Amino acid sequence: MPYFTLAQAESLLPQVERAIRQALELKRLHDQSDEVIQAEGRRILLSGGASVNRERMQAERARCESYAGQLREAIEGIEGYGCEVKDLDIGLIDFRTFYHGQEVYLCWKLGEQGIEFWHGLTEGFRGRKRIDEEFLRNHRGDLPA
Repeated sequence: MPYFTLAQAESLLPQVERAIRQALELKRLHDQSDEVIQAEGRRILLSGGASVNRERMQAERARCESYAGQLREAIEGIEGYGCEVKDLDIGLIDFRTFYHGQEVYLCWKLGEQGIEFWHGLTEGFRGRKRIDEEFLRNHRGDLPA
């Protein structure tokens, strides 16, 4: 994974945000399709297996698998920018950077105006700290400016 300066990571936010929104829509469609399959399975179980519309179930399973594949591709596309998807449900994304020579994450969540927080590799979202002047002076990436 590449290491970003704050400016480099923020320059990717418009593309990353579009991709996250697309992935969330695919996840919604997948989950909706999966719920149809689960509900039909419960109905079949309660009815003793009678009246199964196999064609409808096969079509729904194919649709669900298609959404799952598209979702995997969408996440791979997001990660192709060099960031890491930490929690798709809330649109949580991390970009690696160096701070005082240590690897840390620049942390962004869907809905935030820009990247305002960072945290250590093992601290996670709850360990977020606000980016301040000291951080800005002492962080660096490894990508060309």
